[in-house]
Amino acid sequence: MRKPNRAIMSRRSRPAKEPLSHELIVKTAYELLKEEGTAGMSMRKVAKALDTGPSSLYVYVKNLQDLSSYVLDHGLGQLELSELSDHDWKEQLFQALNAYLELLIEQPGLAELALQAIPIGTHAFRLNEFLLAVLQKGGITSTSAAWGMDMLLLYASSVAFEQAARSRYGDEQMAVIKQSYQTVDPIRFPLIHGLKQELFSGDIVIKERFYWGMEVILNGILLSKDLPRSIQDT
Repeated sequence: MRKPNRAIMSRRSRPAKEPLSHELIVKTAYELLKEEGTAGMSMRKVAKALDTGPSSLYVYVKNLQDLSSYVLDHGLGQLELSELSDHDWKEQLFQALNAYLELLIEQPGLAELALQAIPIGTHAFRLNEFLLAVLQKGGITSTSAAWGMDMLLLYASSVAFEQAARSRYGDEQMAVIKQSYQTVDPIRFPLIHGLKQELFSGDIVIKERFYWGMEVILNGILLSKDLPRSIQDT
């Protein structure tokens, strides 16, 4: 009995894989981050997506933390910053931090990654340079500028992470959380009971809490820049 003819596909007819590179690894990891969050950005999963072994990745990145830093910087490539101007320096600072906040919220997984890694690359440097320049316009320099910038970015990252988490929880889960505070025992927790409305106040859309928090941090930075060097170093 004759066997039916079967088409044999030559390996040479397959589309050639894009050569492995640092840029390709970072882009692939970023796509996995958007799809599965930081849990999907393991070295094993990145290697699988690239049809290679994890050991091949270590030629281009030292470890997962190193990769995370580059992926975060890649994500910051979408950040739009206005040109520095002679206008109100504080307003320029807040606009830049708000743009950073919005980007972290809009891009899945980026807010989570921002709390786990320090970005490495030109996009992060561009943001840092902009913030330092604006702070300098406000008379904040040296240690206060460096530490202050770090604190402001950390604050914005944490707010972005919280809002991104709320989006995942959904309105129903947030209603349960809010209800638990509304019905707290006033005898055991009198202060929480007395502030149960204020704890959940602040318009999320116009970012009342976010801007209030930045004002608080910035006022502290402005105060610290006038302290003696011996106090700043302690």
